[in-house]
Amino acid sequence: MLIEKSIRAKKHSYSPYSGFSVGAALLTTKNKIYTGANVENASYSLCICAERVAYTKAVSEGDKKFKAIAIAANGKEFVFPCGACRQFMYEFGDDIDVIVVRSAKQFRIVKLFELLPGAFDKTFLKIK
Repeated sequence: MLIEKSIRAKKHSYSPYSGFSVGAALLTTKNKIYTGANVENASYSLCICAERVAYTKAVSEGDKKFKAIAIAANGKEFVFPCGACRQFMYEFGDDIDVIVVRSAKQFRIVKLFELLPGAFDKTFLKIK
């Protein structure tokens, strides 16, 4: 179901500049699913990736614990989250499944910590 929701979310992408559509479906530990699609802007630095859209929706609704995220993108290869998304997701836990999707039957599953070794986190900020 998570994979299918990420594929459906991709249809809501606003990507008139790159034509690169991405959809994400984020599963909470309460089994709620939040979806997101990438949103581009003529000022490229203001673009936001599908993964961060889904996370932002979840956090703004009070959910901060996650089990998995499925990410569907255009292309023939598996498309993994960008570095900014990896860091953003890591803030909420490193042990979630990241499912990269080419189709409903073609996907790969990796743990987030595998995608961001040596990640920067709150332990570096000496916050108690």
